[in-house]
Amino acid sequence: MALTRVQALRSPAFHVDADNGKCDRWRRNGNTQTWKTRPDDFRIPVVYGLRNYGQVTPANADRFHAEEDCPHGNG
Repeated sequence: MALTRVQALRSPAFHVDADNGKCDRWRRNGNTQTWKTRPDDFRIPVVYGLRNYGQVTPANADRFHAEEDCPHGNG
């Protein structure tokens, strides 16, 4: 289940499926960036733990799901 644009803009945290059957929790680490000229595009800075930084974009949104919609029940 891929992350939708609405979920990406509203959710405070995101999950990525890990190899052990659980999820890694990535939390929002700043403001969401959107563009008027590209309405479907967004960029959300995220952090995992203390020093692992990344971003959620439409290109990698299929790897993430919203914390409240976690299929493993650990959301």
